[in-house]
Amino acid sequence: MSASSASFSTFTAFSALAPYGWDEDWADAFAPYTAEGLLPGRVVRVDRGQCDVVTADGTVRADTAFVTPHDPMRVLCTGDWAVVEPGGTPRYVRAYLPRRTAFVRSTSSKRSEGQILAANVDHAVVAVSAGVELDLGRIERFLALAWESGAQPVVVLTKADLVPEPATLGHLVQDVETAAPGVPVLTVSAERGDGLDVLAAVLGTGTSVLLGQSGAGKSTLANALLGADVMDVQAVRDIDGKGRHTTTTRNLLALPGGGVLIDTPGLRGVGLWDAGTGVGQVFAEIEELAEECRFHDCGHESEPGCAVRAALEAGELPERRLESYRKLQRENQYIVAKTDARLRQELRKEWKRRGAAGKAAMEAKRGRYS
Repeated sequence: MSASSASFSTFTAFSALAPYGWDEDWADAFAPYTAEGLLPGRVVRVDRGQCDVVTADGTVRADTAFVTPHDPMRVLCTGDWAVVEPGGTPRYVRAYLPRRTAFVRSTSSKRSEGQILAANVDHAVVAVSAGVELDLGRIERFLALAWESGAQPVVVLTKADLVPEPATLGHLVQDVETAAPGVPVLTVSAERGDGLDVLAAVLGTGTSVLLGQSGAGKSTLANALLGADVMDVQAVRDIDGKGRHTTTTRNLLALPGGGVLIDTPGLRGVGLWDAGTGVGQVFAEIEELAEECRFHDCGHESEPGCAVRAALEAGELPERRLESYRKLQRENQYIVAKTDARLRQELRKEWKRRGAAGKAAMEAKRGRYS
C-alpha cells in the first residue's frame, strides 16, 4: 500500500469510526496491519462463529475462525477492535487489538474459566429496578467486577416512576450509596424521561456496558438513550418484578449524543473472577479499617486489637457490609485457588489453623462449665 493510500485509509477510518471510539492510540496500535491492507473495525455483535464489525466501509459480517482459541479469555468479544480482511467470501477477522479493559465474570460451570462480557469499556452501568426490594449484596458483586475491569462503575435506579414518594426514592439512593462508595448513583424513569439527560451526559464519552438482572429495565433504558425502539422489551412478572431474557446477545450501539453503549442479556449468575482488587474497592472503608488492626492477617472475628470489630460494635460499620465483604472475599479466593496451586496450599493451612483454633475454643468452653 502506498503512503498516500495509507494516509487516506487512516483518515477514512478516523472519520467513520470516531463515533465508535476510534482514536489516535487505537490507530497507533493498528499501524502494523495498515501496510497489509487490512481494515480496523469495532465488533458490535458476536454470534456462533460469526461477528458483525463496523468498519470505514460500513458494517460487515466476518468469520471468527482465526480468533477462536481454546482459552475462553482470548476469544473475540463485543467491544473489541478487530483486524478485518478488506474483502473475500467469507471475510475473516485476522486478529484483534490489545484490550484496554475487559469485564469478566466466572462461568456458570465448575471449570476454572472466565467469561468476557464486554471489552474496552469505560463505564459499567449497573441497572437496578427501584420497583422491587433492593439486593445490596448483588449490587456490591456487580461493582466488584466493574472496578476490577478497569471501568468506572455507575449505578442507575431504573423505573423511578414506580416510587411515587420522593422521600422514599431518596432513601433508596442513600441505601445504594452506602453499598457503592465512590460510585455515582442516578435515578431514571425511561417512561417519563426523568434523569435521562444526566445519564446521557455521563455516558457521552467512551464506551459503556449496561448490566443487570432480567427485569431491571435495561432494554427500555437503552431504547430511551438511543431515542428509538432498537431493543425488544418484555413485561416483568408482577409477583416479583423479574423478567425474561429480552436481550439474548451483547450488542454495541452508537448513542446519538455521543458515546457507545453495549447492552447485555440479563445476568442470573454474577460470579467473581479474580476480582480481589475490585472487592477491596467496593469495601474501601473496611480495607482502611483493617490497616489499623493489631495483626496484619487479622480475620476480624475475635482477634484482640481488631479495628473492624471495634467499628462494628460502635455502630460505625453495618454488620451486613462486613458479612458481604467476607462472602465475596471467600468466593474470590476459591476462584483464584482453582488455578493457583500456591494459594490453594495457603488456604488449606488457614482452614486447618482456624479449625484448630475453633476446637481449642470449644474445649476451653467445656472446661469452664464442667
